[in-house]
Amino acid sequence: MSAPFRFPRFFVTNPSPCPYLPGRSERKVFTELSGEHAGELNDALGRIGFRRSQNVAYRPSCADCSACVSVRVVANEFRANATQRKLIRRNSDLVVTACKPWSTEEQYALLQRYLRARHPGGGMTEMDEMDYADMVEQTPVDSHVIEYREPGAGGRPGRLVGACLTDRQADGLSMIYSFFDPELASRPGMGNFIIMDHILRARDAGLAYVYLGYWVEGSKRMQYKIRYRPLERLGRGGWTRFDPEEQADAIRDVAARSPSPLPSVEASGIFRK
Repeated sequence: MSAPFRFPRFFVTNPSPCPYLPGRSERKVFTELSGEHAGELNDALGRIGFRRSQNVAYRPSCADCSACVSVRVVANEFRANATQRKLIRRNSDLVVTACKPWSTEEQYALLQRYLRARHPGGGMTEMDEMDYADMVEQTPVDSHVIEYREPGAGGRPGRLVGACLTDRQADGLSMIYSFFDPELASRPGMGNFIIMDHILRARDAGLAYVYLGYWVEGSKRMQYKIRYRPLERLGRGGWTRFDPEEQADAIRDVAARSPSPLPSVEASGIFRK
């Protein structure tokens, strides 16, 4: 008997400075996603903590650090709290469209505004339009760009205020990278709204999970992911649910240390978490 697809070959990157924990280095194991079974391979690897960037699936493989933990929201059990319900109501007028993975100038301009405001000096700020097109369009799996627009007038599309590159996997939605207008004072919390919209979309589609990428304990910019419940994390024994009290303590700790709004999801950029 022959296997349904060839077993992938895995490679390891050279160590480089960790973008999340100062003084540490990171290393990744990765493989190529290609051929007619790329979607099946991506689904299987996603269940064991891999993320996708273009036609590559990767996960951390650091020699002396295990701070990066894969997390996913259990969509059909998610119940929005009072703050989250208010955020959903505030943005209920937005027109949300699942577009084919095709880059546009409007998306790229929004991404640049987001990066300049939220991640100045980061590696992605150097992306040009071709780099962005590669990020969106080089996908061998079922991907969409979810666009969030204000209501238009005269039959014309409204202003683009948010977007998320999203993969549909067999058991859930994987948020690859989201960005939004950071200067839109009338819509605070857009990054969190985009996550909740994905949770509700997954639930409506009968999908079990929303994959948020890696939660990095000790990295302030990754702590927002702890706010969604129920939340599961991947460990040596497989996926397990956060203890409610442990998660509640972590949420209170994040709130106490974060006087300003938490950043949007940054699940995976070009070889980023």
